[in-house]
Amino acid sequence: MRFIKRMRPPLRWQFGLLSVSGLLMLIIASCQGEQPIQYLMEVTREVTLVVVVTATPSSPQPDTPEITAPIPVTPEPVLPTPTAEATAEQTRIDPFPAPIVSEIIVAEQVFERGRMFYLQPSGEIWVLQNGSSGEDELSGSWTPQDDTWQEGMPEFDPAITAPEGLFQPERGFGKLWRENPSIQEALGWALEAEYGHVTEYSYTYGGQVNAQATYVQGPGTHTIRSREGDTFVFYEADATWERIEAEAPEQTPAG
Repeated sequence: MRFIKRMRPPLRWQFGLLSVSGLLMLIIASCQGEQPIQYLMEVTREVTLVVVVTATPSSPQPDTPEITAPIPVTPEPVLPTPTAEATAEQTRIDPFPAPIVSEIIVAEQVFERGRMFYLQPSGEIWVLQNGSSGEDELSGSWTPQDDTWQEGMPEFDPAITAPEGLFQPERGFGKLWRENPSIQEALGWALEAEYGHVTEYSYTYGGQVNAQATYVQGPGTHTIRSREGDTFVFYEADATWERIEAEAPEQTPAG
């Protein structure tokens, strides 16, 4: 997967309660008024696509820098005078952060006993290992890894020959796979070439609001939509994932 224009801040994953800070700050920024970004993506060596990404926030996020953007001139709305009840309600704003929803560029590749996702905003590779010794394709464990491959490095190892019908992962996935025997053993060979696309991403905060009405962060939950339309849910609390399969479209009776 090659992103000809690649915007990868030098962030390092901090797994645990603060594990998502880098990725979330990038996504929050994209949700606060930035213009659509055009990416030239090499999905395969033969096919190149131009993708325009526009982030769509679910709601304004607290405690994030405000991005100033030109505002079209419109008449000022006439607002009713606030009542005592309305004023009191405003003071009871829930300090718990709202979920973050956005669109991001990812690459993914399916393996014999798992899957890899590359997240373009953070430059990380999420490694998913199937449960039940690789047999369970609906749940398992996951770990975030840094993508250390750079342009100019070997894309694959010509000395490695995959069995017929299987693939040696390449570029960032391949480097991680070749340099980590435990990952190679856990995932096995790739079942297909990697695939890049724009997908839905969300993060739901964990934690609680204490007696002083202050939000205390705790492990949260990520979701990523796969190329098949299935939703992958990543739990920070126990480093597990589950796959929620997309509902099959209803069949229209013939005639």
